Amino acid sequence: MIGPVIILVESQIPQNIGKAARAMLNCELRDLRLVRPLVDPCHRDARALAAGADEVLEQAKIFNSTSEAIADLHRVFSTSARHRDMVELQLTPKKAADLFVEMVQENHHIGVLFGPERAGLDNEDVALCEGNIYVPVNPEFSSLNLAQAVLLIAYEWYQAKAKFPEMTLKKGEASLATREELMGFLNQLEGELDLSGYFRADHKKPKMLRTIHNMFSRVPLTSQEVRTLRGIVSDLSDPQGERARMTKRRLQKCEKENKT
Repeated sequence: MIGPVIILVESQIPQNIGKAARAMLNCELRDLRLVRPLVDPCHRDARALAAGADEVLEQAKIFNSTSEAIADLHRVFSTSARHRDMVELQLTPKKAADLFVEMVQENHHIGVLFGPERAGLDNEDVALCEGNIYVPVNPEFSSLNLAQAVLLIAYEWYQAKAKFPEMTLKKGEASLATREELMGFLNQLEGELDLSGYFRADHKKPKMLRTIHNMFSRVPLTSQEVRTLRGIVSDLSDPQGERARMTKRRLQKCEKENKT
């Protein structure tokens, strides 16, 4: 899926161009266009801040005007936090990204304009766009670094097109415990609590057990974690290790009998 073209107008700080290239490649964007840049996009400071995204800098195209930079595009959006005396569609980065996915699926080539560091886009460039993307931040301090703005929009695009899960459980090579394993632990726990006299009032026992079951059922435990819990319960219910000693004596007796 071909993502939006990033167009920087009159960029003057090489470090910002480098950081913008890095942000783009983080999100699988490679088409960088520069309109009347005041510095070489392959300046050593730009390369240093690109942190390996040199291919974006080296393939960047340079244009004399914004009109030339967007000539082959079907849809173009501006980025600005300034209030202007213009009628324009305002979109958040997330909403814009969702629209971009739909547009790309219809084979539309999209571009996003970013203005100079000193003052942002002028009205003439904004007038070339069908909508403006604004980032809803503190209205009393809404100025963003150029690379920050590029990253916000590139990130929302990447999330929208890939549909990453919003929450996952990383468990490595461990497997989640089955309900049977969990119930084995809960039954063991109930038995030990019975022996310790925890359920002092018989009529309250069912509710107390439900609470315990509910508490552990909400947590996605691994098989190893359940085995660990069972070991903890066993040791706590036999603090002097008498059960372990009895088991050891039985094993020793069996070994002796087998030898004879």
